[in-house]
Amino acid sequence: MQTQSRTSPHSREHGDGWTRRRFVGAVAGTAAVTACTARVVPSPDAPDTRRAPEPAAPPRAPSGPRPLYVGTYTSVAGGGTGIGVASYDPRSGRITGAGTLTGVPDPSYLAVHPDGRTLYAVAERQDGAVTAVRLADRRVLGSRSTGGAGPCHLSVHPTGRWLLSADYGSGSVSVHPIDASGALAERTDRVTHTSPPPGPGQQGPHAHQFVTSPDGRHVLAVDLGTDTVYTYRLDPVRGTLTEVARAQTRPGAGPRHLTFHPGGRYAYLANEVDDTVAVCAYDPRSGRLRVGPPQPTGADGGTNYPAQLLVTANGRFAFLANRGHNSLARYAVESAGARLRLLGTVPVGGDFPRQIAFSPDGRLLFAANQRSGTVTVFHVDADGGGLSPAGEPFASPVAVCALPL
Repeated sequence: MQTQSRTSPHSREHGDGWTRRRFVGAVAGTAAVTACTARVVPSPDAPDTRRAPEPAAPPRAPSGPRPLYVGTYTSVAGGGTGIGVASYDPRSGRITGAGTLTGVPDPSYLAVHPDGRTLYAVAERQDGAVTAVRLADRRVLGSRSTGGAGPCHLSVHPTGRWLLSADYGSGSVSVHPIDASGALAERTDRVTHTSPPPGPGQQGPHAHQFVTSPDGRHVLAVDLGTDTVYTYRLDPVRGTLTEVARAQTRPGAGPRHLTFHPGGRYAYLANEVDDTVAVCAYDPRSGRLRVGPPQPTGADGGTNYPAQLLVTANGRFAFLANRGHNSLARYAVESAGARLRLLGTVPVGGDFPRQIAFSPDGRLLFAANQRSGTVTVFHVDADGGGLSPAGEPFASPVAVCALPL
């Protein structure tokens, strides 16, 4: 089913939507950030005979300070000078600044290798790139071109062998090999989303996220410009992509971010343009996604751009970052993941929450607030779905991504 456009590893492509993305954000901007965790990945050809896994209880909170990295824009007024370095208390949620990791331009999205030793960042510029940083000594291991414009998302494949990135401006997704040191090699594939045609109000494709399914069989690309989620099979040896399915939202939805339920049979989609969320049924064997009807974000009809959804490790609750309404929507997850029920919203304590992330133990939720230049923290009640503020906001210039380790 591969009908998309491919380019050579050394080509360049510029998309007109990238400037709009920067305008919406800060002015406003758009991106989402998730930390990768290690998973056991079955062979792509193995039959799926497993039952849906039982959601695991979160681990105990560590006793000492934990690292926190904050993404920003370095090329905008009031922006940062690199990746913000901080630490947080895993019990109180209090954040303490520890300087800046320089040498990475416009690091608006961050992810960590499953082994915890290497940090990856996009360089969200017209000539897009991805960069690896060794955390032990904060040494930049080098950058590689994505071949596209305005990369806004990246994730590490659970095997730790591939970096997946999405270029918003050019509507393309890329794959880079990761070597034993954590450094990146030249990309092995790049696909541009040339069909279906752009949705209402869009001038072209805008790839916004590129992630691996929980079963490890497929990688999925969410494209805001084409109102489509593309499913690919990643060749585990060559690092090449083959499209196997695609799912379309309703026209003009503008899908931005997909989050899977721990059971692996359902996912939740945040639609930025029409201010909705949707429950999606997922078939692990075929990689097919079926997008359900639009549901409310709790924004009460005002101007709002949903950013990102998170699901608790026990699979019982989900949280949505609302930019504009400046809130976190709370949902009960019901029917083994098949339903979301809106419980209400809580103020995020900042302006324009572009990204949210759980601490590794799931006890804290971090929100990166782009316009206020702050990171706010909440205690998470995994049993009741409650959120309560954890101390004062942490000031960080144009905070667009918070990555707690």
